[in-house]
Amino acid sequence: MSLVINNNMMAANTARNLNAHYSNLATSTQRLSTGLRVNSAADDAAGLAIRELQRADIAALHQGARNANDAISMIQTADGAMGVIDEKLIRLKELAEQAATGTYDSTQRLMIESEYQAMASEITRIANATDFNGIHLLNGDLSGAEHNGSGMTSTGKMKIHFGSGNDSAEDYYYITIGNCTASALGVGNQADPDKADGYTVSTQEAAQKALNAINEAIVSKDKIRAHLGAMQNRLENTITNLNVQAENLQAAESRISDVDVATEMTQFVRNQILTQSAVAMLGQANSLPQMAMQLIGG
Repeated sequence: MSLVINNNMMAANTARNLNAHYSNLATSTQRLSTGLRVNSAADDAAGLAIRELQRADIAALHQGARNANDAISMIQTADGAMGVIDEKLIRLKELAEQAATGTYDSTQRLMIESEYQAMASEITRIANATDFNGIHLLNGDLSGAEHNGSGMTSTGKMKIHFGSGNDSAEDYYYITIGNCTASALGVGNQADPDKADGYTVSTQEAAQKALNAINEAIVSKDKIRAHLGAMQNRLENTITNLNVQAENLQAAESRISDVDVATEMTQFVRNQILTQSAVAMLGQANSLPQMAMQLIGG
């Protein structure tokens, strides 16, 4: 290489290397400071696209687990209220048994009838008053065969959504809760007198018929509770599965996105040394044209 004044190619070459090493040093610094290997699309365009999809699914799965937990809370609310209805039905059975015997006269039997109807009214009150987040659970609103979510308020059976998509086999299922009012259970004077033997216990014959009607009411109520218990167990298993899915996706996202600190620290030290060396060599290269001046001066 000739000794020239106008173009110091050594300095230009060293400056180019310095810029490259400094850029690599800046990248390593960014990765170590953020903990991420992929900080922009320029770092890994395909990896960034995959990572963002995975992050969206992870967030959706975590929310899905919360949705399932909310559904469990709703089921527990309904089941707790039905536990109280259980107690009222047991009392109705006891009153019907009492009224079915012949040792009471009509006045006493009417006293029994008064409490019987009060217990039936309380069952209806509990069914109408039990709600979760403003959604009535036991009054028959959730007993519809079809779900319609096209309006501001959904109708029919309740759709519990927990997956990251909208596939019925993977992402949601329905919860149906039957009507638990006294009329639906066939007890008390709110029921249809032509169809419900549990309408009254005001006579000995009516009380004897009411015993069977109350048994049927208890069975109907138990079927609803059994369904809710099965759905709660299913939701708990769903939550476990969602958490496992989210954890595995998080691990996959980490492998794409997170920086290997040990490897990146090695690169950082390398780039730091190369940058320092380039700075020193650039200083030397910039001083070389002075040798030409010595020749001119000589």
